[in-house]
Amino acid sequence: MRRFVSYFVILVTLFLAPLTFAQGTTSSATATCNFDDEKQLAVEYQRVVLNPKKPVPGQVPFGKVWAPGGKPLTLFTNTPIQVGARNLPIGAYTMFVIPAAKQWTLIVSKSTDMSGAYDEQQDLVRVPMESGELPSPELEFSVAFEHVTPGQCNIRLDLDKTGHFVTFQKR
Repeated sequence: MRRFVSYFVILVTLFLAPLTFAQGTTSSATATCNFDDEKQLAVEYQRVVLNPKKPVPGQVPFGKVWAPGGKPLTLFTNTPIQVGARNLPIGAYTMFVIPAAKQWTLIVSKSTDMSGAYDEQQDLVRVPMESGELPSPELEFSVAFEHVTPGQCNIRLDLDKTGHFVTFQKR
């Protein structure tokens, strides 16, 4: 009986160790913008960590639609907002990016498919993002909101040496 318990413990440990490690390599995170006490947007995304020994274009698909971590960013809003020239009603959306050396493009899709599959027919808006140099390189893809005015937040996507941002305006 002792031998069986020992084998069982070893098997469970061998099975759970890779799962624990895999969960540590990619994790989800949330960024929120609170316009006021009741109106907000939230973005859920996958953290992606770059290998500092490899060039960024080899790790990020420049010029192609990208769902960081294999899953699109998910936007939830409980207030109508404007992104670029497009007004979006209350709801849930997925977002993708097209990374490039100079300028990224943010895509907001009406699809809520979390598989990472991209369908251009579902695009609601494609908006070029402004870019700026970060004070120090970020090896982890991160998303944050910055308040500009009470009804306006910029979403920031930081990776490597550059931050990319676009405005979300409360309607």
